[in-house]
Amino acid sequence: MDPVTLAVLKGRLEQIADEMDATLFRAAFNPTIAEAHDACHGIYDAATGATLVQGKYGLPIFVGVMAFATHAVIDKFPDAADGDIFIFNDPYVGGTHLSDLRLIRPVFRDGRVFCWLGSVGHWHDVGGAVPGNYNPAATEYFQEGVLIPPVRLYARGTLNRDVQDILLAASRLPDVAFGDLQAHLSALDLGVARMAAVLDDYGDNTVAEAFAELRARAAMQMRAEIAALPDGTWVQEDFLDNDGRTDTPLRIAVKVRKQDGRLTLDFSGSAPACEGPVNISRATTVASVYVALKHLFPEVAANSGVLDPVDVIVPADSLLDAHPPRPVGGYTETILRIIDVLFCAFAGMRPDRAYGNAYGTINALSIAGHRADGRRWVLFQFFGGGHGGNPEGDGLSHGNPPIATAIIPPVEVMEAAYPVRYTQWALRDGSGGAGRHRGGLGAIYEIELLNSAAEAFVFAERARFAPRGVLGGADGAMNVVRFEQDDGWHVPPLGSKIVGVRLRHGQRIRIESPGGGGWGDPQARDPQARDRDRRLGYAR
Repeated sequence: MDPVTLAVLKGRLEQIADEMDATLFRAAFNPTIAEAHDACHGIYDAATGATLVQGKYGLPIFVGVMAFATHAVIDKFPDAADGDIFIFNDPYVGGTHLSDLRLIRPVFRDGRVFCWLGSVGHWHDVGGAVPGNYNPAATEYFQEGVLIPPVRLYARGTLNRDVQDILLAASRLPDVAFGDLQAHLSALDLGVARMAAVLDDYGDNTVAEAFAELRARAAMQMRAEIAALPDGTWVQEDFLDNDGRTDTPLRIAVKVRKQDGRLTLDFSGSAPACEGPVNISRATTVASVYVALKHLFPEVAANSGVLDPVDVIVPADSLLDAHPPRPVGGYTETILRIIDVLFCAFAGMRPDRAYGNAYGTINALSIAGHRADGRRWVLFQFFGGGHGGNPEGDGLSHGNPPIATAIIPPVEVMEAAYPVRYTQWALRDGSGGAGRHRGGLGAIYEIELLNSAAEAFVFAERARFAPRGVLGGADGAMNVVRFEQDDGWHVPPLGSKIVGVRLRHGQRIRIESPGGGGWGDPQARDPQARDRDRRLGYAR
């Protein structure tokens, strides 16, 4: 295809996803979408659901799993019609967890599906035992929220109000859920209009050819990257602290093999499925691999062609291949560990592409209570930490995890929305692992309750196993979670998971997030950089 036309079309198609992102962010009611941008949009193949185009602002992990979600809709609804919109949150066919609602809409041309548009966002509350849905003690998905299978929300442009009523009734915050739903629908409306304009300008055949060419180029680029890797096998493992039920570490292991121009990622050494909510579906595992490879090979175009020369082996009924009703609410913690072991494995294959581990947990916090007038409030927030050192320099301090491009909501927004005060929000001195390029710093967050009473929940990791350094770099500091009671400060028995702790007015929760692992021998660090670290309190 003419490269100029392809480049212009690539830009216009990506702009569609970007505009859909912006529409959802600006219209959503809940801060997790509106402020944190915990959402994404993409364009997906008409026949297979494979990722064709993703935007620059949506969460990469969502883009990966949406290919599985779109395929599930294609399988279930071969009779999809123009004006249909499908909605669901089933994590076993669409990946991630119940809080992530997926809306999928076909784009029709001349009576047939030309492509699919997907919109996914983290809703504030979808029922379950814990407000905000991050339940560290869940043993079944029923305790994490209400599961919605793929259903028609709109049929030929007409709203199925019964489905909408079920969605709203499942939430502790139905007004917020209604606002988020309308924002998703507006984003899809805009996507359909923008897609029609591109097709009218260039013609269906030209756009279809561009889709095929972009995918083929991504596969070609990935094959070239794999060809440059040495043949051989590299093995790495790391551990989750526990499953939220029993304080026993859970192994995540990968064997990376490069042979005959293909890359095989074998997770067969990983732990079996567990009782608690750190299991993930196979779709989520494959999406995690996609995200890790895009970090390691950023020049490769972002679509399903990335995985063409890659084989992913996931053991059946393992921690990485969960089936209902096993809980999956803490999926974020497990996929971060998958990315960590892949980064460490690639450090042996391509030191010039090696990264120290990032902080490896989102520290999901929920605080819920009732206002003086009886209205329910639910605060949900995730937090940042240090990224690993890398060949080009020190790791980012107080960044978001590698699965996300999300933004940590501003203090001012959270304090305006909820009866809390952030009494500390600062870099955590000395938390980055030493190295020629040190790990980035974690952060300290301390939150005081201003309400008369509330319940608090924390779902986190890295309180037992530190983020690892690579190529001789030191590990980052581990996670520290504390909560205040009448008799002083307490550390959770399971390290960094809190279930239903009751807080009174003036009591606080404190999170000290991990730093990133270092890169390279600390003795090789530039003396001026070491002096600056000591002067600013960055070094331990």
